[in-house]
Amino acid sequence: MNSKISDLRFLAVFFTLCIALLGITAPIFAQQKGGERKVSGKVLDETREAMIGVNITVSGTTIGTVSDLDGNFSLVVPNGKTVLQFSFIGYETQSLQIPANNILKVKLQPQAQALSDVVVIGYGSQKKSDLTGSVSDLNSKDFNGGLISSPEQLINGKVAGVQIMSNSGSPTSGSTIRIRGGASLNASNDPLIVLDGVPLESGGISGNSGNFLSLINPNDIESMTVLKDASSTAIYGSRASNGVIIITTKKGSSDKIKVSYSSTQSIQTKTKLISVLSPDQFRNLINEKGTTAQKALLGDASTVWNDEIFHSAFGTDNNLSISGKIGKFLPFRVSTGYYSQDGLLKTDNAERFTESISLTPSFFENHLKVNFNVKGSYNNNSFANTTSIWNAAAFNPTQPVYSGNTAFGGYYESLNTEGIPATGAILNPVGLLKQDDNTSTVKRMITNLDVDYKLHFLPELKAHVTLGYDYAKGEGSRYVPETAAYAYSTGGTVYDYSQTKMNKLLTTYLNYTKMFDAISSNVDATVGYDYQYWHEKSPLYVVNNVAGVAQSTTAAQDQKHVLISFYGRLNYSLFSKYMLTATVRKDGTSRFNKNNRWGTFPSVALAWRVSEEDFLKNSNVLSNLKLRLSYGVTAQQEGIGNYSYMPIYTLSDEYAQYPLGNTYYKTYRPETYVSDLKWETTNSYNAGFDFGFLKNRISGSFDYYTRKTKDLLATVSVAAGTNFSDKATTNIGNIKSHGLEFSLNAIPIQTKDFTWNMGFNATYQKVKITNLSLVKDASSPGTYAGPSVGSRNLQIMTEGYTPYMFFVYKQIYDEAGKPIEGAYADLNDDKVINDKDLYRYHSPMPDYLLGFNTQLAYKNWSLGFALRASIGNYVYNNMNMNLGAWETMQYVSSAINNLSTNYLKTGFQTRQYYSDYYVENASFLKMDNISLGYDFGRVLKFANIRVGALVQNVFTITNYSGVDPEVSEGFDSQFYPRPRTFSLSVNLDF
Repeated sequence: MNSKISDLRFLAVFFTLCIALLGITAPIFAQQKGGERKVSGKVLDETREAMIGVNITVSGTTIGTVSDLDGNFSLVVPNGKTVLQFSFIGYETQSLQIPANNILKVKLQPQAQALSDVVVIGYGSQKKSDLTGSVSDLNSKDFNGGLISSPEQLINGKVAGVQIMSNSGSPTSGSTIRIRGGASLNASNDPLIVLDGVPLESGGISGNSGNFLSLINPNDIESMTVLKDASSTAIYGSRASNGVIIITTKKGSSDKIKVSYSSTQSIQTKTKLISVLSPDQFRNLINEKGTTAQKALLGDASTVWNDEIFHSAFGTDNNLSISGKIGKFLPFRVSTGYYSQDGLLKTDNAERFTESISLTPSFFENHLKVNFNVKGSYNNNSFANTTSIWNAAAFNPTQPVYSGNTAFGGYYESLNTEGIPATGAILNPVGLLKQDDNTSTVKRMITNLDVDYKLHFLPELKAHVTLGYDYAKGEGSRYVPETAAYAYSTGGTVYDYSQTKMNKLLTTYLNYTKMFDAISSNVDATVGYDYQYWHEKSPLYVVNNVAGVAQSTTAAQDQKHVLISFYGRLNYSLFSKYMLTATVRKDGTSRFNKNNRWGTFPSVALAWRVSEEDFLKNSNVLSNLKLRLSYGVTAQQEGIGNYSYMPIYTLSDEYAQYPLGNTYYKTYRPETYVSDLKWETTNSYNAGFDFGFLKNRISGSFDYYTRKTKDLLATVSVAAGTNFSDKATTNIGNIKSHGLEFSLNAIPIQTKDFTWNMGFNATYQKVKITNLSLVKDASSPGTYAGPSVGSRNLQIMTEGYTPYMFFVYKQIYDEAGKPIEGAYADLNDDKVINDKDLYRYHSPMPDYLLGFNTQLAYKNWSLGFALRASIGNYVYNNMNMNLGAWETMQYVSSAINNLSTNYLKTGFQTRQYYSDYYVENASFLKMDNISLGYDFGRVLKFANIRVGALVQNVFTITNYSGVDPEVSEGFDSQFYPRPRTFSLSVNLDF
């Protein structure tokens, strides 16, 4: 619960008890007699906890009472009076009609202003009304529901300008998070994540490489704040170019011990899969068009390979927490959680055990506050071989799963004349899954100690110290037997790996806050120092075959880097109407040489609360209008090596030595480096306004931003002989972006029994490269980028264009609209079709992002759903291209392969890699979830019980022909489908 509301409730109870103890009888508590009726009931808060000290009065009289320790009340109401009024500081006042049975059960709702008044920002908190930057704040009541594996999924679709995309449907995969599209190219575009004041390590760890955030239990999170513009992010300086997400976990506060238990059980099912020919369609096609040799390779089975590798997957998420106070001074919260989710692929699973402890004592009449948090997780992962997705699409559907003999584990495989798996043949997808034991264990502990001391002799000044420690260890193993066709040529695969990551933080700052009544001004100033140290270590690991013969090695790693920072911020307000925020941060990183090591990043923002002006202050319609303008500089040094500016020579291991005569010697190999690497910097402008109408029943915000990133840290080609590789990461080029963001929240209906809430957000974004070359070359189309398809790069980055545009030929069609094989437009009109006719055709980046959510509550019932849309994003359908040509049907003489149903539309004989026919509009509308819940209230004085049912990934509306229009990097290659999830949940509060 919001700390401010808790404090207000405490004060109200305190004064009520004082009045009772002193025997003071105020007129409001006087009882009338004669011609009356007795009315009784109970008052609960929004979490269905009993409320103490609520004022209950008979409307139009001075007759009243207060609720007792259990929230119960009774009073005598004179004849002719039919309405009771319930009021409590920090909560909405309610006037309710007395029912015929004279018994009332009342649930008070926190005032919207009180609940969301304080927002957690960098190095402190601030009233939302005083914010000058573009900030979005969501708390637990706003989060997405259902089986949530990772914290970022809680806010997906809820915040304008924020795009969150799960990388696949696997429970072990992570998400790609972009705030305002990101500000870089090759350096990191991930936002900074700050957990309880500790900036977390970006990226992943061995054994959990794509899903580092999933090691945090979403059930422990109280709120998430998204900082988007430079004014709000600049306090984090060199890590904030891509925005900041601040995560605050739940704490204990109530005097009453509260026990909460929640359990969610789910079933995940397949949605859309790769569309390939059925066994009968394939058999008929080969009999119609195949050669005699190809027909001889048809079998007698009818195997739907997708049914053999996918299944319905069970999931469970269970959480238990206890919170309250030990004695009079030690608020606490402890929680434990267990999460397990099978994947749609049969050998896929993620399992997580979590524990957390939070202690928040205060001393010396709240002058000294301590906040201690420990969060631990233990993850077990089992990774499915996702190559089986491609193989299930392509494997001969007329052959069986099992061969009937013991060779190759008993699985049917395509063999050559020597009776061994044919080189280049597609392998049995079930064998790939079942004969690959790939597991990992990941442990993580995040702890922080905050000490906040408000000086006794100068209470306006407080000193704050944060000590943070984030430790993770990942280790795993993989075993593929020598009998598996996958590793037959090498004699199997056996290896173990491990990695540790450590992140230490020291934060110290002084904060001075004072209200100068004489000049109606408020000053809030902060100055501080940060030291953060990262250490990543992994030993040498060797991939052996089952016999112990080395096949390959991975060198040991011992990486360190340090960031030292000095920063200051001034918040100033005049008459609570005119506001200024000025920030400056100076960062020093060990990733650059001493001449470029330090960078200074300032910002300034202004805001005007127009609604507080005299000509609007008493408006019955306009509740809030605040204009905002900001400018700031942030920077980037993530996504590059820790020693990329230094000449590094790597010593070879014992498996990579050079012979001189009969003696083998280890060698030193030079690494690519650029000595003058420096900060990639982003200059940002933001203009916007916040608005509210009808006591903020309708509220929202609008923002326009522009960003320019210079000295891009990009990997580009370099002249031969100038470095130890043909490519190097260096500072080069500029990129510009701009966008619009709009959010709207409304309560269209709010009555005693029925409430309707809704939220909508919209984002427009555009990015353009303005410079990206070391040497100007008019003949160069740009820098090739993105995933390769058949050793071909189909994306390009070019000055004047959006990054990662597809670089393809313009397909020509016949009169019936069928693509003509090998027929492309001669765009330069030179009568020859060559690479000069390739053109830039769309980008995976969407132009518009939309989100809509709504909740309806009728008495104890609740219904809600969330929609999300992406418009203008394009995807290269590599599955249709690769499986859509007759040549794909036979790679080797001893096997034939299935084809995509797209072949029936094109009839292509060879794969058309560069045809824009395969670049499809992947705009979509998704219903992310729909939920139905019922609140039983307190049952048999035992517990408050709430049950719910929820469906996630309900439907997708799109013209894209592939499995899912939302794919990483805009390439659809053996995409692991996202499941549809059906969940039942129960929540108990004791």
